[in-house]
Amino acid sequence: MKALLFLSLAPLLHAVTFADVTAAAGIKFTHNAGKAGKKWMPETMGAGCAWVDFDNDGWPDIYFVNGKDWSPRGRRTLPALYRNNRNGTFTNVTAGSGLDVEMYGLGVSSADYDGDGRLDLYVTALEGDRLFHNEGNGKFRDVTASSGIKNASFGTSSAWFDFDRDGKLDLFVANYVSWQREKDLWCSMDGATKSYCTPESYPGTSSKLFRNLGAGKFADVTAKAGLADTKSKSLGVAVLDYNSDGYPDLFVANDTQPNKLYRNDKNGHFTEEGVAAGIAFGEDGVARGAMGVDAADYDRTGRPHLAVGNFSNQMIGLYHNEGKSLFVDEAPRSNLGRSTLLTLTFGLFFFDFDLDGWLDLFLANGHIDEEINRVQRKVQYAQVPLLFRNTGQGRFETVNAFTQPLVARGAAYADFDRDGDLDILVTANGGPAKLYRNDGGNQNHWLSIKAPIGTSITVGKQKQVVASGSSYCSQSDLARVFGLGKETTATVEVVWPNGKRKQLTAVKADQFLSLPQE
Repeated sequence: MKALLFLSLAPLLHAVTFADVTAAAGIKFTHNAGKAGKKWMPETMGAGCAWVDFDNDGWPDIYFVNGKDWSPRGRRTLPALYRNNRNGTFTNVTAGSGLDVEMYGLGVSSADYDGDGRLDLYVTALEGDRLFHNEGNGKFRDVTASSGIKNASFGTSSAWFDFDRDGKLDLFVANYVSWQREKDLWCSMDGATKSYCTPESYPGTSSKLFRNLGAGKFADVTAKAGLADTKSKSLGVAVLDYNSDGYPDLFVANDTQPNKLYRNDKNGHFTEEGVAAGIAFGEDGVARGAMGVDAADYDRTGRPHLAVGNFSNQMIGLYHNEGKSLFVDEAPRSNLGRSTLLTLTFGLFFFDFDLDGWLDLFLANGHIDEEINRVQRKVQYAQVPLLFRNTGQGRFETVNAFTQPLVARGAAYADFDRDGDLDILVTANGGPAKLYRNDGGNQNHWLSIKAPIGTSITVGKQKQVVASGSSYCSQSDLARVFGLGKETTATVEVVWPNGKRKQLTAVKADQFLSLPQE
């Protein structure tokens, strides 16, 4: 395999720009981390966001996760649901939706877990995660207690997938560390003032797998599935079939603990092989501070590869799937590694921003401590998002698409204005969210395809899988967008989760397709 090269370009190529349209779109959301000077660990971690078409009108809507004050301060801070008005603007419809529940939330994922045709929401929260069933007409109902899901373990990212291929979507929840505010530890960077503790100060806690039993019921099968691991400190999860056996596997990003790669044994059990696969540690053999993750076939080999956001002074990981259950981290020998050495990356994802048929890479960055620049002069608290363009020749080019530093956490993409190209949503820890509209990406042709979670879609030589979760505590729109470049037609092959296949030929470009399971 040719080594990947990463070049730096001053202008954004092909006249594509990302315009900050947050205010113009009517989005007024500011995350409340509850910061009051005590520097409690959860304050640094939230929060995520999701693109979710909750009203089934074909236009992606927005859900923002929110935190809250630790002690009452005379205000009530809520998550936010924004309905897409189909004209470039959004309306806050949280009040009376059933989602107007104050909680210290961290992450969110979305899926139609009961097959009624509506997308439901799962929100991770310190007090206990919540499962919200979409009742229709803009209403959600908290069904956590009746579902059998119990998770109050500092949940972060989550993902829906049908691990046993029984036709029902199951739920994986990444859990972080064992922390209680009455047992909060005193940590310091300078030995004099309190700072946020690293996860090394706290014991880990096991992530959870909940099997969908049908009829709105779930069972905790974590131990039975071989996923119980109280040493893990998990922040990100990606669903991928890395060995191409037709069963979904799991990659779990761990903070200061080895990353995990769980192979689906096709019998309800998983086998962990992160060390053997080469993704458990950094190049130096040390576990890194891994945050968000995404999986995608960025080089058209037909195999999913991994991008992992890491702590500052560590660079991101770009694990190329070599086949035969082996990955090689390409970042250290490329400019991508050097370009991300000083950033702390939380949310990240592959997407084709210029629709040339090659998946590009976006990184949402921001440190955890406001005082970091006092002790590490080259590291900033607020950091500029980064965008890398895939040239399709084994190279990624750095493009200067963003200039405003953010304390970014969640990141997700969607074509919110339905013009064909993909736009970006970013949340900021303790700050305002940002909506960046892609202007000019649709100079190339495209196809947008909606299909059930777990569906594999191949357009020409491009392969994408409809997946829940990924990034950090966030979820992008479930529609898969394929760039066609100058091609005006394409051949589309779809493999649904039940194994059925279908091929469509001479499909005209620049349209939205819906491919429900047959």
